[in-house]
Amino acid sequence: MKRQTILPIAILSLLPAPAFAHPHIFIDAKFEVVAAPDGSISELRNVWRFDEVFSSSVLLDFDKSGNLTLDASELKAVGKTVRNSLAQYNYYTNVTSNGKAVAMAKPEAIQADYKDNALILTFSLKPQQKTFLKGTTIFGIYDTTLYTAVDFAADSDMATSGEAFGRCKRKVVRPNPDEILAQNQATLTSMFFNDPMGTNYSQLVATRLEVQC
Repeated sequence: MKRQTILPIAILSLLPAPAFAHPHIFIDAKFEVVAAPDGSISELRNVWRFDEVFSSSVLLDFDKSGNLTLDASELKAVGKTVRNSLAQYNYYTNVTSNGKAVAMAKPEAIQADYKDNALILTFSLKPQQKTFLKGTTIFGIYDTTLYTAVDFAADSDMATSGEAFGRCKRKVVRPNPDEILAQNQATLTSMFFNDPMGTNYSQLVATRLEVQC
């Protein structure tokens, strides 16, 4: 039976919250927020490079020809699988405008590639409704279950483009996990890591881009 490596949702649903504190999949990510001429968010472009261990498991699952690589049709299957699997996780994308969540539409397609033993995914997301860069807009790419770790190696990997950003101030925030834990020692229970009332550990420690316009 073919192993379902891409986002084992069934397994995740059975794991207790504390187990999520140890990532099993690692992504080196880059994204670019593109502003439209009218000052709204046009799209959010993503490039994800997965770790070699996870990438090799994807190769084993999708290399139907058995030639130890992924051809065009196999890469297309990977992209389609990820596009469908990540929908319920909002593609790890969390955007807020003045504290209100900005819903993102499903990407038209996810382009997959396999280079230097790494799976690389490229895709764009667009807001479901027109959202202007006004006030405080926060962009975060992270997995709320903590099963997947998304890392931005440099601040420049969280980029912006478009004339509208010329009137905005931006900063990349990299919270210190040890400080977050120290500040919340009194509430360190399993619910702290994924609290339905709003205390979400993954959100607290995630690297994010904050834009003030």
